[in-house]
Amino acid sequence: METQSSLKTIIQEKYGAAARGAAKRSVGSGCCGGSECGADPITSNLYSGEERGGLPVEAVNASLGCGNPTALIELHEGETVLDLGSGGGIDVLLSARRVGPSGRVYGLDMTDDMLALARENQRKVGATNVEFLKGEIEQIPLPDNSVDVIISNCVINLSADKDRVLGEAFRVLKPGGRFAVSDVVVRGEVPDAIRRDVEAWVGCIAGALQDTEYRDKLARAGFADIDVEVWRVYDVAGAPEQFASAFVRATKPH
Repeated sequence: METQSSLKTIIQEKYGAAARGAAKRSVGSGCCGGSECGADPITSNLYSGEERGGLPVEAVNASLGCGNPTALIELHEGETVLDLGSGGGIDVLLSARRVGPSGRVYGLDMTDDMLALARENQRKVGATNVEFLKGEIEQIPLPDNSVDVIISNCVINLSADKDRVLGEAFRVLKPGGRFAVSDVVVRGEVPDAIRRDVEAWVGCIAGALQDTEYRDKLARAGFADIDVEVWRVYDVAGAPEQFASAFVRATKPH
């Protein structure tokens, strides 16, 4: 397995290329930056036509996720939302509509090309309640108890230190804050060959947690009301029906 530092470099290179190619690709091509997870089954039919309407095509093309986190949770006028690994900004811009001008939505990403694309998409739609931040999800550049909701779309899998990510998410959430992400989970054991494949890490496969592990890590971070709901199962070569997209929800106790 690659070191955490070199893994991040590979991820940045892959996502940078995805951002630069967003205007040229068909909608939904690629899965978390890797083809090995099967593009169509994971990325297709995640957003309604109404949700896509009014968004720049580049924001839709750059969506490399495995779900629609904005559909997981009710957002309220005036709330502050943080999207971990915001990519081209689709989930940030959708959330911005829902929290309204009195709300605030932050998008956090470590890839310069994705941030540039997201900021251009923000400019195109005139979203004034949005801010894209450069940083890593293991070290969120926001104060303690500063956001109401955390969302993420198939990005936590990319981290080699998920405990730190979930600890940071817990830190920046306000008491009573909600955690609502889409991610890939594992059911059963993953073949070692897949775990060792860096390309599979970039594709959100090798880094996937077992659904029970995800629950345990959230609980250790301090979260309550934990729910992991599998909604799509994938036939991955070498590990049929062991990978699935899941909606992961939790709250920070008061």
